[in-house]
Amino acid sequence: MTTLTTLSKDIIELPDPSSARAWCTDARSAGNTIGYVPTMGALHDGHLSLVRRSVAENDKTVVSIFVNPLQFDDPDDLAKYPRDMQSDIDMLRSVGCDMVYFGTLEGFFPELDDLNDLVKLDSGPNGAGLEGDLRPGHLDGVRTIVNRLFTTVGDCRAYFGEKDFQQTLVVTDLATQMGYPEIVVCPTLREPSGLAMSSRNQRLNDIERQRASCIFRALQAADVAWQNGERDADALRASMRKVLSEAGVEVEYADVRDPEAWTANSPFGELARAQALIAIRMGDVRLIDNMRLESIAANTDFDEDGIGQVISAGGAWIPF
Repeated sequence: MTTLTTLSKDIIELPDPSSARAWCTDARSAGNTIGYVPTMGALHDGHLSLVRRSVAENDKTVVSIFVNPLQFDDPDDLAKYPRDMQSDIDMLRSVGCDMVYFGTLEGFFPELDDLNDLVKLDSGPNGAGLEGDLRPGHLDGVRTIVNRLFTTVGDCRAYFGEKDFQQTLVVTDLATQMGYPEIVVCPTLREPSGLAMSSRNQRLNDIERQRASCIFRALQAADVAWQNGERDADALRASMRKVLSEAGVEVEYADVRDPEAWTANSPFGELARAQALIAIRMGDVRLIDNMRLESIAANTDFDEDGIGQVISAGGAWIPF
C-alpha cells in the first residue's frame, strides 16, 4: 500500500500536451530546471520514488499520465490496465510534484487527420530480442510516444525505473538521438517479498503476489552464482530457471545480456558483464524484472516483519 507523505502543495493539472509544452517553456524561461517522470498512472511507491528524486534535483517537477495504446500488443491488456486518476493526483500532490499533464493520441499527434496514418518509430537495436520478440511492436510504441513526451516537456532530466531495463536502453538511445533530455535511471523498488513494484501487481491476488516473489529469488540465484565466480551464460540461465521451475510459474524468458552491449540473441560462453532478465505470467498478468549481476542484492534478506534489508560489504544492515 502506498503511504502518502506530508509534503503537500498545490499541483497544476493540464489537460493536453500543448498546454504542458507552454508551461514548461515558461518555467525554463524563468530560469528553472525541470525534472520529468513519464507514467501511465496507477501510481505506486516506485513511481513516487522517481518523483521525489526529481523534486530533490530540480526546480520544477513534471509528471505525465497517459496510458499509451501504441505500446499494447493485446487489447484486453490495455482494457484491464488499472486507472485511478484522482488517487494518482493526490499522491503526486503529496510528494511535491509541480505539474501533471494528460493527453490523447490526437493531442500528441495533432498533425495527423487520421491516426491510422501514424507510423511507429523503430525501437532501434536495443529493442531487438526478449521484449521485442515476446511483444512485437511494444518497444516501437514506447519509443514513438516517448519521442512526443520529450518534445512536449523539452530540455529536462527524465527519470525512469530500472525494472523496465530494456525500455531504459531504448529511451536512452532516443534521447541521445534527440540531443535531450538527460536520462536518469533509478533503482527498482520492491515489495517486502522482493517482488518489483508494478502497477500490474494490483491485478494479483494475495496468493499470486506471494508466488510471484520467485522472480526475485531466481534473480538472486543468478547473482549468487556470479558472486561465486560463475560466468557461463548457460549456467546463469539454468540457475534462474531452476528456481522458476520449482515455483511452477509460466516462464516467458529467464536470460542474460551484456548491459553495456545489448544483443538480440542470447549470449553464450563466458561473460564479462551480465544483466539477468526475467518475464513470467501469473494467470493473465505479465511480470518482468531484472538485476545487474555482482550487485549486493543477492545479500538481501527479509526480517520477520517482511522488511527488506541488504547486508553491505562491511556487514552493516541497510534498510530499503
